[in-house]
Amino acid sequence: METLIALYNTHQDLIIQIAQNALLTILVLIVASFVSKMISKGVNRGVTKLSGGDEIVARLLAKTAGYTVYLVGIVVILDLFGVNTASLIALVGAAGLAIGLALKDTLSNIAAGIMLLFLKPIKKGEFVEFGSYAGTVADIGLFNSIFETADGIYISSPNQTIWNSTIKNYTRNGKRRMDITVGISYDDSVDEGLQVLRDLAFAQEHLIKEPEPQVIVHTLADSSVNLQLRAWCPREKYWETYWNIQRQVKRRIEDAGLSIPYPQRDLHLIYKDKEAVAEVKPAEH
Repeated sequence: METLIALYNTHQDLIIQIAQNALLTILVLIVASFVSKMISKGVNRGVTKLSGGDEIVARLLAKTAGYTVYLVGIVVILDLFGVNTASLIALVGAAGLAIGLALKDTLSNIAAGIMLLFLKPIKKGEFVEFGSYAGTVADIGLFNSIFETADGIYISSPNQTIWNSTIKNYTRNGKRRMDITVGISYDDSVDEGLQVLRDLAFAQEHLIKEPEPQVIVHTLADSSVNLQLRAWCPREKYWETYWNIQRQVKRRIEDAGLSIPYPQRDLHLIYKDKEAVAEVKPAEH
């Protein structure tokens, strides 16, 4: 006890200074925590409102603002203990440059993630295709983005891969055109076939009437005349309408007295010197 008292008497000013700095450090951390939460919530609400409900960008900026407050708090604490923050900042900058060179691929993913978040070629909930992958956007992060395929497979892709690929967005425009092709026999009436497709299109409640559905002679194939229906549909009703038309088109073609041929060839036998020689020719229908 006497030793402690002597130590206190000898270093009284230093001990009091350390105690004050410790209390101030605790106070700074409490204030930084409170301010960080308040600023994060404010940034989240403000950015969500300004961006039209884009929660991914709002969450990113909110976290960045919160971490910035903590960073300022740490600088204040270091200054309380007499650390030369100017030299420290220069040292951190040099270390950051070295780390940046070592992690250039990671930084490229971060840069690509920022571009994806702010230029918004993809958004959460949209169905997109890039490279050899296709799926619904589940999340966009700074390093990688998460997708879920139509059959429930989880895909995590580096942001740089997405940014460097051509992105096909099936959701963004709000409507899609469906092309439905059906073949009829060369002996059938083309006008009747086109009328069947036209009546089928106007019987669908979800197809958009403007632009008006088109029915055309698409190709003259080897065994059939291929007719095509081109019609626009809201994206949320696309597959329901597409499958419904595919289910009905065969029955309607047959009810109109038309036929849907299948590829076939005629085999002709030509006898030469008492040996049969096969000659294959395309069928006329």
